[in-house]
Amino acid sequence: MTLNASDTPPDHAVPAARAAMAARFERLPLCRWHVTVRLIVGAVTFFEAFDQLLIAYALPELRHEFDLSTSGATLLLTVGSIGMLVGALLSGRLADRVGRVKVIAICVAVSSAANLALAAAPSVDLFMGLRFVQGLAIGGEVPVAATFIAEITRSHRRGRFVLLYELVFPAGLTVGALVAAWVVPILGWRWMYAIAALPGLLCILVQRRVPESPRWLADHGRTAEAAEVMDGIEREVERITGKPLPPVPEAAPEAVPTAAVPTAAVPTAQERAATSGLRGLFTGRYRRRTLVIGVLWFTGYFVNYGITSWLPTIYQNRYDLSLSDALLYSTVTSCAGLLGCLIAALTVDRAGRRRVITGCLGGAAAMLLVLAFLGARTPVEVLIWTSLAAVFFFGSNICLYLYTPELFPTRMRALGSSVGGAMNRLGVILGPIVVGAVYADGSVSTVFVMLGAVAVVGAVVAALGAEETAGRRLEEVSP
Repeated sequence: MTLNASDTPPDHAVPAARAAMAARFERLPLCRWHVTVRLIVGAVTFFEAFDQLLIAYALPELRHEFDLSTSGATLLLTVGSIGMLVGALLSGRLADRVGRVKVIAICVAVSSAANLALAAAPSVDLFMGLRFVQGLAIGGEVPVAATFIAEITRSHRRGRFVLLYELVFPAGLTVGALVAAWVVPILGWRWMYAIAALPGLLCILVQRRVPESPRWLADHGRTAEAAEVMDGIEREVERITGKPLPPVPEAAPEAVPTAAVPTAAVPTAQERAATSGLRGLFTGRYRRRTLVIGVLWFTGYFVNYGITSWLPTIYQNRYDLSLSDALLYSTVTSCAGLLGCLIAALTVDRAGRRRVITGCLGGAAAMLLVLAFLGARTPVEVLIWTSLAAVFFFGSNICLYLYTPELFPTRMRALGSSVGGAMNRLGVILGPIVVGAVYADGSVSTVFVMLGAVAVVGAVVAALGAEETAGRRLEEVSP
């Protein structure tokens, strides 16, 4: 019997469909189809990253135009991050209910509209409100996009494939820095936001060219629709490669119950219900994973945005650099971070997730503590050591976009990723606030001591608590 998309499948059909989707993805060779989808979704993430960093480069002019104090500037920096935190939490639950692709398209449309409105904002109060709305969209899109890319990728060399996609985020940060360093001194901050509104048309491309995740469809009982989408993907891959696909490999043991598989390894319907939604993130094996990943997201982005959000202002106010030089120095640090992301992408499958994250956070801590010990006496000294630290903390943070979706099952993968994204945003919020408070007392060295200590905490948690997932199917890691 053939099921229509609207039919209710029998109880045994859903786990069988989940296993079938996983097995069919395992046999797909990486080809132009994967690259095309990765580029489309990556373009969305690229421009979301572009949007996220613009506030740091607009801040010196905004402080002058709106006559902002240090506390006012800190609030302007963090209000968007508060929106991102809320957006991350809302989007994860929404994406687990209505689908990954719909949420991605909605987020890019909202972000683009917010940019256009920001370009015309006449007051600081309206600017802050629009920044919050934009934050909802950015915070919502990034973890859902990471979840989607993980779900269309086979286990073999998944780390390299996903992280080469995730490079678009630091690339967006870097290009945003480059564009802002040129546009702001010449045309002003309003033109920068107007330019950032242009990529809103990507929402149409996402809806037309990117299929919904077959894993998600199967997990929601839409077995016929999942099979139809998977059939289309396989036909496209065969057309591109010019070869028939190999036979479907045997389904993962944890995905299909058999007499040979211990029942503890196969979640029952009741166990799946108990480990679903927000409660499921703190139940059984997922409790430790949620706590560990939350600490890693928080510490990594506390350090990241504690540094990058204030660097232009520190260079200008502490070391008397011109606006253009302050932005240029900050851009060098962002470019160094992009190099760290590339190194992480090329090594994460061989070295493993835990080693890369631990090593990167430890390396970032070492660079920042060295800078503090030297006294941060000159802008060049700050440039060198913060750039070396950026190589490490960018490398660690990009790995979290790969690692987090691997730790949770399809039924709550987007939610798990969005909780990680929310802790990310909490770090983004508190990092600039704490740095601003310390910097207000005039102690730059103390800023770097504090940031180095936070990175040490992250490295210790990763070393002691992180599980290794490299080379394993998603359904094996998270049944």
